[in-house]
Amino acid sequence: MRFIFILLLILIQTSLYSQKEYSTKSKSAIKLYEDGVSALTMRQFPEAIDNLEKAIEKDSEFVEAYLMLGEVYIEQQQPEKAIQYYSKGMEVKPEFYPPGFIVLGKLNLQNGKYQQAKTSFEKYLASGYNSTKFTKEANDAIKQCDFGIHAIQNPVPFEPINLGDKINTQYDEYWPSLSADEQELVFTVLLPKDENNPNAYRNRQEDFYYSIKIEDEWCQAKSVGNPLNTTDNEGAQTISADGKWMFFTACNRDDGNGQCDIYFSQKVGAQWAKPVNLGEPVSTASKEKQPSVSPDGRTLYFASDRAGGFGGMDIWVSKLNEQGKWTKPVNLGEKINTKGDDISPFIHHDNQTLYFSSEKHLGLGGFDLFMSHLDSTGKWTTPVNMGYPINSYLDEIGLIINAEGNHAYYSSSRIEENGRDLYEFELYKEARPTPVSYMKGKVFDSDTKENLRANFELIDLNAGVTISSSYSDANTGEFLICIPTKKDYALNINKKGYLFYSENFTLNAVYEQVDPFLVDIPLSPIKVGKKVILKNIFYEINSFELKAESKIELDKTVVLLTQNPTVKVEISGHTDNVGAENYNIELSENRAKSVFDYLKEKGISPDRMSFKGYGMSQPIKDNSTEEGRKNNRRTELKITGI
Repeated sequence: MRFIFILLLILIQTSLYSQKEYSTKSKSAIKLYEDGVSALTMRQFPEAIDNLEKAIEKDSEFVEAYLMLGEVYIEQQQPEKAIQYYSKGMEVKPEFYPPGFIVLGKLNLQNGKYQQAKTSFEKYLASGYNSTKFTKEANDAIKQCDFGIHAIQNPVPFEPINLGDKINTQYDEYWPSLSADEQELVFTVLLPKDENNPNAYRNRQEDFYYSIKIEDEWCQAKSVGNPLNTTDNEGAQTISADGKWMFFTACNRDDGNGQCDIYFSQKVGAQWAKPVNLGEPVSTASKEKQPSVSPDGRTLYFASDRAGGFGGMDIWVSKLNEQGKWTKPVNLGEKINTKGDDISPFIHHDNQTLYFSSEKHLGLGGFDLFMSHLDSTGKWTTPVNMGYPINSYLDEIGLIINAEGNHAYYSSSRIEENGRDLYEFELYKEARPTPVSYMKGKVFDSDTKENLRANFELIDLNAGVTISSSYSDANTGEFLICIPTKKDYALNINKKGYLFYSENFTLNAVYEQVDPFLVDIPLSPIKVGKKVILKNIFYEINSFELKAESKIELDKTVVLLTQNPTVKVEISGHTDNVGAENYNIELSENRAKSVFDYLKEKGISPDRMSFKGYGMSQPIKDNSTEEGRKNNRRTELKITGI
């Protein structure tokens, strides 16, 4: 917001010395001015103002006195008065110091006065002043002014709603993070260390608070408590889609690698574990801040000023490898990062839409919010400004979007006079990510009902690529896995010693809303008589030819049988009741044989397998509905020996 006044003071004084004269002949005005400058360099602001105002009284066209008063009010964070005096100084003798138009333009620009700012920059360019640096600044700033003017003339829908007094308090609340089911909100609060002395110097520290949503209402926020909250600062957190993991920023800690590092903690049951520094190569001697974790918890975006970037703070990404180690972070590149600060990343639950704040991408001033998508080649698209009035001439940071993609949450101090509060608003369609549904429930042993920790894999059926991998909670068996729309997916849930569970989601259409899938999943231990439906085995219509998408499930079956070399199985085919009985028996047997042949080709001994077609004789659903008939058309794997 404010300039480094000493630098501008040097610029003005250098200009004056090169001219060897002031813009006034009044010796008394000059004396008052020089006394004012001396007071300003000593940061004695009232004395500086008094002397400079008296200098102007002596000569109303004393340019330097006006400009220096502008500098005083910049330091005093009174932009309107700074603009007033700079404007007057540049008005009385515009030719005396043309770079003053640059300062005046910046003052107007930084306070959202885009047309006035543009006029100032244009006056500088018209002055003919010879400075490559200032000329470039003016031309770049005019582009920003034009952007601001256009944005205000074409506002985007924006109706922020305060989250209310169960969330917001007299203190500052910011950095919201939200579970995928929108049932838990975690945020940072700036609290006084000593409530009896709230305005004391450095009497502030950051803590985490959370709230649970019950019947569409947020409950009274509570402190997360120990061991996450300490007497030091911790903030800028992100929680995983299932709310079981938290990554956050903490600075100047005894176990730190640098000034600010990234820490993580796991929630086991209702209790957060003691946080651990992520360590090298993520946490370094540089600053690492503002993490955002992908929906499967295996990719981490964060801001850092480490070497190898494009400017100040850049956005970087690290991935969790198969050994459970975070890889060396990679810079997101010059499409995202600029020569300025690019911060506050948020990766949406679709795992392909990034929201972040930047001070150098074309915007309205300060930090603006931008969005970018991963394209089909895995490259980030050119960031798009989210528009006015979501963005303004002030700083906008810390935006998150719900899984469904239609609502945003962020903090602001410009909407109401209550300090910084948390707000929710409906996100206009052009700024929305791919909607995401989710599957939520728990995994348990089908015999003992014991809760299980099992591996989840969400696989793009068409591409054959695993897009998300996670685990259910070891104690509760609970899980939540995000499922982006617009694609077809296979879900595989597996645990050693158990038959796997599979599901498929046909979400290839563009959905405005997809209801979540709420299901508890029993895993069958590998015992004789246990069986599993292979839900991701697909055939051509009225054919036993396997579709290419079946390879994913077939290969999972190969792994299961390879890991359990003594197990023998029957592969059975089943149909609905449409068509003749003999036809359905033959079709179902041929389909079962197709699976048998595939497994045999992959090295599974035929002595361990048999196949049989049951036709329509063993329905599991009512054949009177299309949904029921769809479920009856299936392939099963049954344990016949171990």
